[in-house]
Amino acid sequence: MKSLFTTIASLLFCLSLSAQEPLSLTRAIEIGLANNFQLEIAKRNLELSENNNTWSAAGKGPRVDASLNLQNGYLNSKSAGFLLEQSVLSTGITPSIDGTWLIYDGNRAKIAKQQLEELEGQGQLNVAAAIENTVQSVILAYYQALIQEEQLTTLQEVLDLSRDRINYQEVRKEFGQAGSFDILQTTDAYLSDSTNILVQKNNVATTYRSLNLAMGAEDMLKVYSLTEDLNFLPSTFNLEDLQAAMHTNNKDLQNLVIARELANMNTKLQETAKRPTLSLGAGLSYVLSGASGDGIVNTGDIKAPIGLGGSTKNFNIYLGATAAYNLYDGGTRKRNIENATVEEMIAQMNIQDLKRNLDSQLQNTLANYNNQVRLVQLTENLIENARSNLAISKERFDGGLISSFDYRAIQLSFVNASQAKLNALYNLKTTETELMRLTGQLVGEK
Repeated sequence: MKSLFTTIASLLFCLSLSAQEPLSLTRAIEIGLANNFQLEIAKRNLELSENNNTWSAAGKGPRVDASLNLQNGYLNSKSAGFLLEQSVLSTGITPSIDGTWLIYDGNRAKIAKQQLEELEGQGQLNVAAAIENTVQSVILAYYQALIQEEQLTTLQEVLDLSRDRINYQEVRKEFGQAGSFDILQTTDAYLSDSTNILVQKNNVATTYRSLNLAMGAEDMLKVYSLTEDLNFLPSTFNLEDLQAAMHTNNKDLQNLVIARELANMNTKLQETAKRPTLSLGAGLSYVLSGASGDGIVNTGDIKAPIGLGGSTKNFNIYLGATAAYNLYDGGTRKRNIENATVEEMIAQMNIQDLKRNLDSQLQNTLANYNNQVRLVQLTENLIENARSNLAISKERFDGGLISSFDYRAIQLSFVNASQAKLNALYNLKTTETELMRLTGQLVGEK
């Protein structure tokens, strides 16, 4: 029997051996931010919006094009006129530079530039949202691992008590005060606690894999020595202050505000189609051409061969202006403006709907948080009573005043009280983190 206990203890000890580096929550968040792919994608998209935020992309400024045109030709013809037959090879090259400048476009370029600025702001907001999501994921994974570690410690404490019970019963058996039934009961409790330890170690390993995933670590099996504790003090929140912060800082709400601004600018952009446009054009070209060949001419009674060919050079400069206004387009402009106005109304309604949902979510989360604060206080008292009851029952069990069944029930009550406290603490941290996310204050929280 002792060899069985030794084997189980050795197995549990080997499972607990691993090189563990210290890991604080701050460090875990730093690693998560450095390795998160969604954050990197958001940053790359921000780079794209920054590159596009230029006046040239908005359509303002001159445009200059250079071209080079090379033409070669061959002509062979016969006729009944003066020139009876000709065969000519020609070539020409025309370099040119053309420039256009849209002087007035109904403020279309200005509005388009404002759109590009809003898109860049949206890219910055997406980066902030990706940071926020990463921080929240790491915090929850970190504290979940911490909770499971604490639960493992509690189960180990109960296992040590079960081992002491076995030793105690074996001593009693030697003096004829305990029988095989008592040994079997204590052994059954010890084996049950050992099983719980193995299951809990697997739970711990699972939470560490989740933590490594949240941090973007390459080694998913790596475990750490977590340096934070669970004895954090609850905060007092005011609903009005939280609502004001949420309406200002909530990333989802800010995103919809930008979407509304973009819809408003799109309406203005469509309205510019009702205005005339004025553009200037200028350019220069140089034409160099030449030809060579021969022909036969009719000079009366004689048909004489002649040489054909020559070269020309032309230099051309132009400057002009173009004014345009669309008189009729079948109602396309009017329809586009109406559609843009409807989209703007939809964007505004999306904001109002989200505000209502966020207000409800905030109230529920705050109520849940305050409830978790009370639960933590109650479970702290509960576990203190359970620990005291466990200590007293051990003395009474050693004195033969209570049965092994009663002592085992008190042990399980201690385990349940510990689990209730840990769950309350984790739920408290979860709701606190959600409150910070809803109000846009999560980044910077540790």
